[in-house]
Amino acid sequence: MGEDRVGRHPWWSRPPVPAPADHRVTPFEIFFDLVFVFALTRIMALVGPDPTPAGMGRGLLLLVLLWVAWSSYTWLGNHTRADAGVVRGGFLVAMAALFVAALVMPRAWTPGPGLDGPLLVALAYVLLRVVHLALFHRAAGDDAPLRARIRFFALVSAVGWVALLLGAVLTGAGHAALWVLAFLVEVVGQRLSYVRRGSWPLRSPSHFAERHTLVLIIALGESVVAAGVGAGSAVTSPPVLGAALVGFTATVCLWWLYFRRTAPAAARALGAAAPARRDRIAADAYSQTHLMLIAGVIYLAIGVEQVLAHVSGPDPAARLSRSATVALFGGAAVYLAGRLLFRRVTGQPVGPARLAVTGAVGALAPLGVALPPAAALGVLAGLLLVAVAVDRHE
Repeated sequence: MGEDRVGRHPWWSRPPVPAPADHRVTPFEIFFDLVFVFALTRIMALVGPDPTPAGMGRGLLLLVLLWVAWSSYTWLGNHTRADAGVVRGGFLVAMAALFVAALVMPRAWTPGPGLDGPLLVALAYVLLRVVHLALFHRAAGDDAPLRARIRFFALVSAVGWVALLLGAVLTGAGHAALWVLAFLVEVVGQRLSYVRRGSWPLRSPSHFAERHTLVLIIALGESVVAAGVGAGSAVTSPPVLGAALVGFTATVCLWWLYFRRTAPAAARALGAAAPARRDRIAADAYSQTHLMLIAGVIYLAIGVEQVLAHVSGPDPAARLSRSATVALFGGAAVYLAGRLLFRRVTGQPVGPARLAVTGAVGALAPLGVALPPAAALGVLAGLLLVAVAVDRHE
């Protein structure tokens, strides 16, 4: 029953299939990424229609934890085929855990009716991480140094999991403090594992770069969806339609600034680097710095949604809250800063003009509460168009 007619071993007992050097992203991995980006959209639901500093901070914390999990599976998919054998089964379990965490995300900090939301999120996250480490340890095969590195990482991460689970059963300050501790352990532990044990081995630079560009383009697509949510049923109103187009222009600028030149040059640099240097670039530029790009997209989308909600509301002249302004301008500034850091780590020029535009986006954030929402969005879109112009000529 467990084997097919030709006597092959059942799928769950077959060894993981090593990924070749020319490995490319598979449809199965894109499916995994879609579930991950769905979880990101649920973070937007957690922040809520009226963002507060506390809500935005909680959303950022969960975003970082989800990114750590997603990044870990990206390294695994680069090391072994994700769509074959026991690894595929593990990925499906991880996707189910991620889906549950995404559904419960708006209740991650406030228990409500039914099952306990914070505990469900914590358990789903721990399952995600345990499955990844078990699969990676098995895929490492006879590579003793890699297996030791995985065990070290698991030991450090387990401390964070304990804090996450304990925080889930508490409320108030205890809940927040332990989840912040879990966040610090996961992020610092991941970095410590690079320093003490070396970075993970990168088998296919093209696969790794492609995986990160695809998840970013999916996130940008979801930011467009957020504009529709903010516009609501008033989308046919000329002011609302105009503001939505301005928000779309801002998203197009984000796409241009990364995908037109920066991403291809970074992929070439990653592929041309010596193995030891290549592993470090992958860890620093993609696993670490790409988080700033994703966070920037998510928070900018929250800001655009707020603008459209104001324009389509009963009082279009009402000003944005400080939190919504931070999301709008701060999200764009984080994205631009992350892009500059990404360029620097991958050996691309940064230049004073690019730095100046990034600084201007952050410095002009107070305009978000001083101007009508549509005008504030227009200012931001104008700054992003300037960034595109600078990028074309530098």
